[in-house]
Amino acid sequence: MKLERILNKDNLTRDDLIYLMSLKKEEKLERLYNRAYEIKSETVGQKVYFRGIIEFSNKCIKNCNYCGIRHDNNKVNRFTMSEEEILESANWIYKNNYGSMVLQSGERTDDEYIEFVSDLVDKIKELSNGEVGITLSLGEQTKETYQKWFDLGAHRYLLRIETSNEELYRSIHPNDHDFQKRKECLKNLREIGYQVGTGVMIGLPGQTVEDLVDDMLFFKENNIDMIGMGPYVIHEDTPLVQKVGDKEKLRSRNFEWSLKMVAILRLIMPDINIAATTALQALNSIGRELALQAGANILMPIVTHPNYRQDYQLYENKPCIDEKPSDCKKCLANRVSNVGDEIVYGEWGDSPHYFRRIEGKEKELGSKIDSRNAAGR
Repeated sequence: MKLERILNKDNLTRDDLIYLMSLKKEEKLERLYNRAYEIKSETVGQKVYFRGIIEFSNKCIKNCNYCGIRHDNNKVNRFTMSEEEILESANWIYKNNYGSMVLQSGERTDDEYIEFVSDLVDKIKELSNGEVGITLSLGEQTKETYQKWFDLGAHRYLLRIETSNEELYRSIHPNDHDFQKRKECLKNLREIGYQVGTGVMIGLPGQTVEDLVDDMLFFKENNIDMIGMGPYVIHEDTPLVQKVGDKEKLRSRNFEWSLKMVAILRLIMPDINIAATTALQALNSIGRELALQAGANILMPIVTHPNYRQDYQLYENKPCIDEKPSDCKKCLANRVSNVGDEIVYGEWGDSPHYFRRIEGKEKELGSKIDSRNAAGR
């Protein structure tokens, strides 16, 4: 059978990926997901790593056409958690043995913000005795800023490309957004020594299956270490929603496309980290479990202070905004157990792909990387 031949190939072509993305029969989809889970088990194990995410500010200088916290959305109650509140959340992550965390916010590039983040990274490393891995998801910055945060102890960075199709990228962003700058930032992060994460929105108005296949090829060509991608979920207070037709049809299609993307990406990049993103659960109550069964191995439980969760909604119907961090922990533990995977506590859960990528470059990057990542291996 054609499907079995493709699923067992070492190097899949673009046509192969298009074929897999176009699968419709339930039994064939199930075979795809099962094969992806087999590969996950062989390469990164039946293990799930938590990244406790602190969404510490919804103030943003950008005006992306799809985002609920875009600068011009005056219906948003803007906030920035205090340093004390953020460190309290980081300490909760440390005490609950998550092993790793994400600092995320709306995008800013001013000196005050850069110093605020710098102090946070430094103090989180101190309070956790260097035991908590730190991922940053703070948008486009200068190479100097990325280097500063890396030197202070951040070691992973997530910067979503949103789409690798430059024309489509321009259609979902205002004119002051630069696709080439986005790519340059990813290049800078890689050169500095970060584990580099990116991702796309799946099911944007005007996006095709071929676009999504090219997104996956972009990840492979750019040697990405970790992927955080999810379905496009509408937000009524954004310009892009005006281009959406049948919203229920969009939800169903985007969810199916997202599961296929997770599975196919596991086939072509077996040793990377792939997140089962929260947006999947916005479209399906067991969306994250299904993503784990399709090859994902990372979960990002929300640790943002409950007082602020309602105001950090990039899309509508975001789950878990009425829960405490302890609630999220219990809920996700049950979801992982239902899949049959094991939560690994107390480890960074770094991407095996990253270590293979930097093999041979350790002398160039220096002993700093070796000592910093020793705890996460």
